[in-house]
Amino acid sequence: MSQNVLNAEKRDSRGKGPARRLREKGLIPAVVYGGGASPAHVAVDPALLLEAIDTPHRFNTILVLKMDGVEKHVLFKDYEVDPVSRQLLHADFLEVQMDKSVRVHVPVETVGRAVGQVDGGILSLATHDILVEALPDRIPVKIEVDVTEIKIGHSLHISEIKAPAGCKFHYSTDYVVVFVAVPEKEEVVAPVAAAVLGVEGAVAAPGAPGAPGAPGAPGAPGAAPGAPGAPGAPAAPGAAAPAAGAAPAPGAAPAKPSGKPSGKGKK
Repeated sequence: MSQNVLNAEKRDSRGKGPARRLREKGLIPAVVYGGGASPAHVAVDPALLLEAIDTPHRFNTILVLKMDGVEKHVLFKDYEVDPVSRQLLHADFLEVQMDKSVRVHVPVETVGRAVGQVDGGILSLATHDILVEALPDRIPVKIEVDVTEIKIGHSLHISEIKAPAGCKFHYSTDYVVVFVAVPEKEEVVAPVAAAVLGVEGAVAAPGAPGAPGAPGAPGAPGAAPGAPGAPGAPAAPGAAAPAAGAAPAPGAAPAKPSGKPSGKGKK
């Protein structure tokens, strides 16, 4: 188990003003909880704190906090950062006893390649850390989960995972830790014509039956004689007759003589 030493200074004043003055000196306010005593208010160097937890255990690194000649074993439990600069503003420590178990969150890491992945499934981690109870010097760096037997559509629950030696998992429900999801099929949509014949107000696609310019369309070159709207087609029943003296439409049949002499040429 990683252990690093961190020096701390006792602080008597509290509040925003003293905290601001501490930060101006390169320190941050911190509080040590636990140990069966009242919380201890201290000041620590944030750069040294980040350096002390730069181990594989990260937040589960046991720190030896030295203050006024007294040493305490603590865990870095919580912190506050500036929303803009992301610099540490405040820290909380939990005092621990090396012979008493503690509960900490340990990250999960998958091992192997699932059968479902080979078949095209997608491996997903539903839980990124597990609550573990162990002695401070027995806290594992990570929880390795073997996923090689998981098939598509199957999952692995917390009850099916074996805890490392000297550790115990704590959970209230048998939640899913990792699963292999069924891959989603891409839906192929066939191209749809711009309009359907017989639908009022639809615009026909170029070249479609009935479209402007299509063979056989009304008014198109080569339209069948007699088709509605084609040159030379007879007028629809009830349609008005051409006005007298009007020139016949191109291709229209000449008008029949009425059979009555015009009167001219009578002698």
